[in-house]
Amino acid sequence: MMRLVRMFYPCHAWVEAHIRMVEMTGVLMRIFSFSLVSWLGPESPFFFVWAFNTTDAVMLSWCAWIKKDAAYTLLNVFWVGVGIVGMLRASGFGH
Repeated sequence: MMRLVRMFYPCHAWVEAHIRMVEMTGVLMRIFSFSLVSWLGPESPFFFVWAFNTTDAVMLSWCAWIKKDAAYTLLNVFWVGVGIVGMLRASGFGH
């Protein structure tokens, strides 16, 4: 476990130093992904949307964890799970 922590420390330090930018980027990514689905409807590139949304959920979870915001961390970790299921469904896995 400590090896994993050491491996991600440079990323963690960077996110801590740039947390406002990372958080705003994640929020804009979420707005973009849901706007894309709203505009394109059934023609949306659903796998891309779910992958993009899952990436922003990871970013926002990380920021919330750094800020020690339990509710926001839980919400975004939930979205990571929803995104993984969405990507599996969009790729046809399980059909």
